[in-house]
Amino acid sequence: MASPARSVPDTSLGLTRDEVILLRQQQQVALAQGGGGGGGSSRAASAASSQGRLLLDPGSLQALGYHFDRLMQAIQRRLEMLNQQTQISIQAQSSSAMNAIQVADAEIARFHEILRQIDELEREFDKVRHIRDIVKGFKARVEALERRI
Repeated sequence: MASPARSVPDTSLGLTRDEVILLRQQQQVALAQGGGGGGGSSRAASAASSQGRLLLDPGSLQALGYHFDRLMQAIQRRLEMLNQQTQISIQAQSSSAMNAIQVADAEIARFHEILRQIDELEREFDKVRHIRDIVKGFKARVEALERRI
């Protein structure tokens, strides 16, 4: 079980309910992928989470930080791909509109779906960036406390 000095109530982080849920999920994923000391850290994170707390030991924070960096890179790659698809869609829409309204309508629907996905990813990107910044702050605090000890 996580000790009080190594965990913090999730309500004290300044996150929305959805961000807390995302943070908990991603901490579990990061620790399950072998970060932060393996199964023990994953169990400690589960125990802390069941008590409404988030694990803040250096290993967990480092694993979470690396995980969020990888996650943000994946989101960025997806955004770039969606932007490329948007460009392709715009080009296809322009040429197809002259030949058939049905084809143009299909491309517009596709374009709207891409824009919806971009908006969704940007919201997730903002959530992850916010959480990452908070995690970095806690990591810095923990490191500072460790240096003082």
